[in-house]
Amino acid sequence: MDKAAMYDLSYGLFVLSAREGEKDNGCIINTAIQVTTTPNRVTIAVNKDNYTHDMIARTGAFNVSMLSESAPFAIFERFGFHSGRTEDKLAGFTFERAENGIFYVPEHVASFISCKVVSTVDLGSHTLFLADVTDGRKLSKEAPMTYAYYHANVKPRPEKKPAGGWRCSICGYVYEGETLPDDFVCPICKHGAADFEKIV
Repeated sequence: MDKAAMYDLSYGLFVLSAREGEKDNGCIINTAIQVTTTPNRVTIAVNKDNYTHDMIARTGAFNVSMLSESAPFAIFERFGFHSGRTEDKLAGFTFERAENGIFYVPEHVASFISCKVVSTVDLGSHTLFLADVTDGRKLSKEAPMTYAYYHANVKPRPEKKPAGGWRCSICGYVYEGETLPDDFVCPICKHGAADFEKIV
């Protein structure tokens, strides 16, 4: 199979946020889809390794900030390359709170929505959350960022090609070694071995 065919599916890029007690956290996701309008419902797929996943599973609430084409790489670094288990991702970051008390990203975002979980489906590495949309706001007229736009215009290019190993086609992480384990998960973007390409 030509794995590149999967890259032509349309994906957006989003900051998924949650709050549990006094703890805030967020992560980058690429799967947020409106599935019905009456009732107004969405689904999100979240990797179980993300701390935000666990917070949503326990609280049943989240916000989705829809990143725009002006979003800098720094937002992806903050919410995608660090763990909320060990770091405060909101330290030094400007944010606002929706009526549900959960933060959203106010800049470099087209819109945000607030959601309440209705049900879940175990997908193995991910959980699919089905949720009612309880609030939302258009924040700018900027075009939402797609995965294709991110790869073409935002993601830094590697300075030089490493000799040998495997490269994640999603975030560029390099696994050094001749053989990539079948169950390997990228420590940066949490994608599996199927998204790695042999460096020759």
